[in-house]
Amino acid sequence: MNDSTVDGPGPGGVYSSKGREFVRDTRYINDRIVADPQAPHEWPAEPGRYRLIAARACPWANRALIVRRLLGLEDAFSVGLPEPTHGADSWTFGLDPRGVDPVLGIHKLKDAYLNRFPDYPLGITVPAMVEVATVRVVTNDFAQLTEDFASQWKAYHRDGAPDLWPTDRLDEMLSVMRRVYTEVNNRVYRCGFAGSQESYDAAYQRLWTALDWLEERLTERRYLIGEAITEADVRLFTTLVRFDPVYHGHFKCNRNKLTEMPALWGYARDLYQTPGFGDTVDFGQIKQHYYIVHADLNPLGIVPGGPDLSAWVTPHGREALGGRPFGDGTPPGPVRAGEEVLNPLVVG
Repeated sequence: MNDSTVDGPGPGGVYSSKGREFVRDTRYINDRIVADPQAPHEWPAEPGRYRLIAARACPWANRALIVRRLLGLEDAFSVGLPEPTHGADSWTFGLDPRGVDPVLGIHKLKDAYLNRFPDYPLGITVPAMVEVATVRVVTNDFAQLTEDFASQWKAYHRDGAPDLWPTDRLDEMLSVMRRVYTEVNNRVYRCGFAGSQESYDAAYQRLWTALDWLEERLTERRYLIGEAITEADVRLFTTLVRFDPVYHGHFKCNRNKLTEMPALWGYARDLYQTPGFGDTVDFGQIKQHYYIVHADLNPLGIVPGGPDLSAWVTPHGREALGGRPFGDGTPPGPVRAGEEVLNPLVVG
């Protein structure tokens, strides 16, 4: 998709058009970084070779930040954090000194895409893995990326890393993740960038059908799959944590707030207070991104002061449902120096 066709979410690779349904461009660079490369588009999983570029504002990039933390891959590849707002064609590094990524030496993530594909026509998206030595993008396939963190980087997982892809529950997990993606993760965008009343109404109905299903599912179970956190929980969390601050109002997903759904609200707080989840979330950056970048939805760029976020660190009571967050594993250690969220909520 050429930049000229982007209307709304910008370099996130999505567009909408008046009178039509929202469409997400799902053409990604589907190279993979694997333990034992065998094919032309497979790259070796080598510590220090790559840098993960992942904006805290973006829900798809937030997944990668969480999984990296949970699995303890900080020593395997570094992370670059773009600023939450961007221009029409690229994420940029305005949070770093002189606006340059300190490892890659570039002002725009687009430079890494063009270094590999000089005529790259699609969206400049995060998360992206970039080869440090050549400053070339390797892959931006966000769904495959976190699956490969779990399966292809095992040799570099921390001791006690959780099993995010349990083989004995894989069919169930894949089924749940498909529904979560189509009906929740992406459905909020179909509401927010609907090009007609009819497309909005259809998206809105399907979103709340799915959220009601999840509310029922999570009433008697602590996690989506089994007795411990899995990739399915990571994928749902990044939408839930943005729901009241952004999607409820900005995307018109406003039947009710997350805080008014007891099971989902307790579940979201439980995960937020679990090491590896809330310590990757920057609510300020999230709100800046959506309310400033989406100028077609919010032309004055005014960022709302609310909602009150203090309840995210209140007791959730989900322990009564049993389960252990990390299964037979252990929590990740403290956040690495330089990777801390600057204005975190404090868990009491």
